[in-house]
Amino acid sequence: MADHASDDRGSELFGVTELCKSFGVTPRTLRFYEDKGLLKPRRINGTRVYSRRDRARLVLILRAKAIGSSLADIKQYLDMYGQAGEGREQQLRYVLERTDGAIAELEQKRAHIESSLAELRIINGHVRRNLEALAPTGHS
Repeated sequence: MADHASDDRGSELFGVTELCKSFGVTPRTLRFYEDKGLLKPRRINGTRVYSRRDRARLVLILRAKAIGSSLADIKQYLDMYGQAGEGREQQLRYVLERTDGAIAELEQKRAHIESSLAELRIINGHVRRNLEALAPTGHS
């Protein structure tokens, strides 16, 4: 089968190789996401083929992974969206809740990092002054 085709309804279908090249993933990665229920390709003559919807799901999976989402969270999000688009508002509220939480957590971490940096700069300054005080002055 060609790596890019269409089904009997004219819907675009994509093969494993094309999807892997397009998204920089391996066939094993695709199978892993399938095993976790995140992707649901069809089979034509025993060959896995992916729809535009599968491609869109893969984009969401990869973006969510890039920001640290768990596979369970990703699956929950994807499962909210039905075939006819129902669940979109629920999805958006879910993402808003998750991103609000992640932003708050990162801001808290940033505040801690800034505090640690300030403390380290103070220590660094003291150590430099002590070293300068110990250095020979060059007078005999």
